[in-house]
Amino acid sequence: MIVFPNGKINIGLRVVQKRKDGFHDIETIFYPVPVKDALEIVHNTNHEAQLEPSLHIYGLQVGGIAADNLCLKAWQLLKKDFPHLPAVDIQLLKMIPIGGGLGGGSADGAFMLQLLNEKFHLELSAESLIQYALQLGSDCPFFIFNKPCVATGRGELLEPLSLSLQGFQLVLIFPGIHVNTGWAFSQLQLPEQTDRERMPLSALITQPVADWKLSVQNDFEAPVFSAHPELKAYRDLLYQQGALYAAMSGSGSTVYGLFEKNSALSLNIPAAFRLINLP
Repeated sequence: MIVFPNGKINIGLRVVQKRKDGFHDIETIFYPVPVKDALEIVHNTNHEAQLEPSLHIYGLQVGGIAADNLCLKAWQLLKKDFPHLPAVDIQLLKMIPIGGGLGGGSADGAFMLQLLNEKFHLELSAESLIQYALQLGSDCPFFIFNKPCVATGRGELLEPLSLSLQGFQLVLIFPGIHVNTGWAFSQLQLPEQTDRERMPLSALITQPVADWKLSVQNDFEAPVFSAHPELKAYRDLLYQQGALYAAMSGSGSTVYGLFEKNSALSLNIPAAFRLINLP
């Protein structure tokens, strides 16, 4: 059984406050984009004595140790509550850039939960899957929902949003820089009190896309651009090429631009980039 975990972009990202549990309350808009990994699981009945799943990763290089992979952690989470869950062979083709703010790892973990639920008939509801996904990471629940939405709390409180970017061209620039999320949060100057006068992002994005430049901001851009000025240069380049809106996704380092359909682009840049017609 195979699925294709997709990435996301953040349209605006506000860090509201640090919570007592050490996490942060945020406000952002998650929008799914058709940049995809491939994830397959096989129940190998010839190896019934196998107690742990095996993981094989292809495509883009994934750093760290295998035990930290969210696909394995997803299996372990479900195994605690479903002891009969068999070990599986996991094949993961990585195409979503690692550490780029596109949520590829989170998507893999969330899709793994859904894949196990379907293949082994665990009969978990969407609400239950969201609770499991939250244990994997703050933005994992979005990939259970996987539709445009406003996310608050840690990112797990999801509200459906009537937003369609159908017909726009999306350019993703991934410069190969890994921005540590913990470091990015530590660089923010959070207000003493929540600014209740700011218009919600859900209201701001009802404006024409070309107007987002003045109002829809990512709080991480200031510290990340200061540390990596080339990222700001890429965003500026997108505007110079005619982007209606350009921003950094998440805590970086992917920068994206939204263009009108059939825009003529001449992006002569060394960083890896993709041009996508949004469905």
